[in-house]
Amino acid sequence: MNNRERVKAILNYENYDHMPVVHFGFWEELLQKWVKEGHLKPEEIEGYADGNEKDNIISGKLGFDFNWMTVFTDNSDVLSSIFPKFERKVLEEFPDGKIKVINEYGVIELEKPGSRSIPTEVDHLLKDRKSWEEYFKPRLQYSDSRIDWEKLRRLKENDDKRQEPLGIFCGSLFGQIRNMMGIEGVSYLYADDEELYDEIINTVGELCYKVTKKILESGVKFDFGHFWEDICFKNGPLVSPEIFNQKVGPHYKRITSLLNSYGINIVSVDCDGMIDALIPTWLDNGVNTMFPIEVGTWNASIAPWREKYGKQIRGVGGMNKNVFAEDYAAIDKEIERLKPLIEMGGYIPCPDHRLPPAAKWENIQYYCDRMRKEF
Repeated sequence: MNNRERVKAILNYENYDHMPVVHFGFWEELLQKWVKEGHLKPEEIEGYADGNEKDNIISGKLGFDFNWMTVFTDNSDVLSSIFPKFERKVLEEFPDGKIKVINEYGVIELEKPGSRSIPTEVDHLLKDRKSWEEYFKPRLQYSDSRIDWEKLRRLKENDDKRQEPLGIFCGSLFGQIRNMMGIEGVSYLYADDEELYDEIINTVGELCYKVTKKILESGVKFDFGHFWEDICFKNGPLVSPEIFNQKVGPHYKRITSLLNSYGINIVSVDCDGMIDALIPTWLDNGVNTMFPIEVGTWNASIAPWREKYGKQIRGVGGMNKNVFAEDYAAIDKEIERLKPLIEMGGYIPCPDHRLPPAAKWENIQYYCDRMRKEF
């Protein structure tokens, strides 16, 4: 079996020969640290991105099989987001070095140069129908220029040679709206102007559908579909589950039905935070694979979801990456914790989110070797 076949077999509860060893990328600071330590050469990390040639080189040296986020998308995020993007401008500079900027999504942020933390949102260009009609609605329409047709052509040429799974990015049906308006703005909009609220969701949903359809029509054989949302925090969703189900659920269903018609039955969603209250909407509308499964502060696990929803729910993630900063004993303990989850089927362990700067090269190699021998 190759890894394409293994992933499909595992997530469809079929027999497989062994478990692939999967990751979800690296912090830039970690890659820089590994260059200083002599594990990698500077040219091996230059231009690194999920699933590209540099990612494959680093994965191979560590012992990983592939990065789950190997999906057809665009690093500039034009496939299903605003296009063209706004021109980034510095609006104000402060004595402490911070700057106020309007970013490419029309969000006004307070940034601290050199900091890797998420900038503070100060304001948003998208506030009401006037700003929607003038600035955003025209930027959320389909055009062929959104898609890298040459990249698709190369993928199609190599379809039969490919050994690793490849996903198709189907966009973000609510997360990018939250990004453009802020959680406060999008929450008030539902109360202040439900008609506009619906129009924005429907416009984004239509764009995601059209882009997905055009990419599928290229003939490339994708192995799974993938959405991004990030609309939960540590205590639950940032949107009412009832409203999410009513307004956004049908758009998931339309897109997953399209994927199914092309033989794609594995559909994952990347949503951080405590996602439990949104899982029913995803499952009811064809999104069946949760990724990541954040061990986090709340110790998320696929086990209680499997108990509640049965085999219709799958998962990728749920491996506590913090053990990579500790020792072999901590890694052994984590692998033992994962064993009963793997035995349930329909689950692939993966360190949740990018590996942080504290991770040790030799610890990750040890983990990859142990996983390959155990499973």
